[in-house]
Amino acid sequence: MPRRPLHTTGPPDAPLQTALHELRTQLGVPEAFPPDVLTEAAAATPRLPETDATDIPFFTIDPPGSTDLDQAMHLARHGRGFRVHYAIADVAAFVTPQGAVDREAHRRVQTLYFPDGKVPLHPPVLSEAAASLLPGHTAPALLWRIDLDAGGRVHDAEVRRALVRSRARLDYETAQQQIDAGTAVESLALLKDIGLRREELERERGGISLNVPEQEITERDGHYALHYRAPRPADGWNAQISLLTGMAAADIMKKSGTGVLRTLPTAPDGAVARLRRSARALRIDWPHHVSYADVVRSLDPREARHAAFLQECTTLLRGAGYSVFTGGRLPSPAVHAAVAHEYTHCTAPLRRLVDRYAGELCLAACAGQGVPEWVLEALADLPREMADGSRRANTVERESVDLVEAALLSDRVGEEFDAIVVDVRENQPAVGTVHLTDPAVVGRIEGVSALPLGEPLRVRLIQSAPGTAKVLFAPA
Repeated sequence: MPRRPLHTTGPPDAPLQTALHELRTQLGVPEAFPPDVLTEAAAATPRLPETDATDIPFFTIDPPGSTDLDQAMHLARHGRGFRVHYAIADVAAFVTPQGAVDREAHRRVQTLYFPDGKVPLHPPVLSEAAASLLPGHTAPALLWRIDLDAGGRVHDAEVRRALVRSRARLDYETAQQQIDAGTAVESLALLKDIGLRREELERERGGISLNVPEQEITERDGHYALHYRAPRPADGWNAQISLLTGMAAADIMKKSGTGVLRTLPTAPDGAVARLRRSARALRIDWPHHVSYADVVRSLDPREARHAAFLQECTTLLRGAGYSVFTGGRLPSPAVHAAVAHEYTHCTAPLRRLVDRYAGELCLAACAGQGVPEWVLEALADLPREMADGSRRANTVERESVDLVEAALLSDRVGEEFDAIVVDVRENQPAVGTVHLTDPAVVGRIEGVSALPLGEPLRVRLIQSAPGTAKVLFAPA
């Protein structure tokens, strides 16, 4: 999923929708699948595992209307602790190495998310049907069993192939309502118990989860309005199960000596300083003695200023990458700074290429078998492929944000706003970036004299038109 979830609605001929369609063309986004890929996907016969786990009553939690369901879970008490069963869609059971679907996945790398829709990694006949963990549908999966102690710490973890069948597809609102009302079945009710324990462990190890709100822009009579959908507690608890699995997978690969990790170095001082200026622009209290993690945990994503700051916090995720290791030689850094632990992506193979390979590495390690040759052959190129795919996804996100902000302010050209200068170009002191107080828009500013970095500034909007002119300000 994108770091800054954006969603827009409106008629197809609205300026923003037209601009988003043109953006796909400009970026060369590969929307249509080639005929040979579609033919191979439609004819794919899955390799079925021997283990049958269809008796486990799994459920899924995803945004409303989602059909590409990567994960299903079942939670239970186990002794004094808990047992997590986490089923991950088995994409490798459907995809032939070096086949047409596989080659196309290596070209696309990951699902791309635009505010008005997505461009999938795999053909929908697989990602939204045969391989998806839809309710009532029996499908092959990578079945994780993770045992936790009473405090939520991992006691034991393993993964194997199995047939699974989800019983229910929930969205976050429904899950939250059932948990809050006390009507949830025990497996769902335990999501809160386990999620809270895992969040406490995250605090103890110095990790941080960004509960970034979804931004929705609506159009009415040619005018646009921005709304935030704040994450619910259940969003975070659900994310903790995925994080738990990614950490367990990293530990398994570390012990085996071969793997691929998702790494993130500690943010440089300059990035943190810029974030502090954004906090000031949004009137977020951030005393110097208070850590970034504590500030983030103090925020209420239902409040617009806090929601906007959480969007800005995603800038500290820049620099994340993938590192392959063999022979037990871990990369440096090996830790993901936001997770504060070794971590890997392995829970979204329908939407991200690397997850299929991480899953296979963990399967081989748990079975005490050699890694499949097709996995070993692809490992060396995975970091580069994923970096290229991430750059494309980041470009889509950045350009989409620019379009949305241009639409939001398109009828306000000439107006003045209160802002703070959050960045100034090193060699062009009259050019920089400002963060408006309201609405919470970040935009380029060009003046005739040096901009006051970190200081309040009254600015005038001089251009803003989706698809034609990005947001641009000048000192008022």
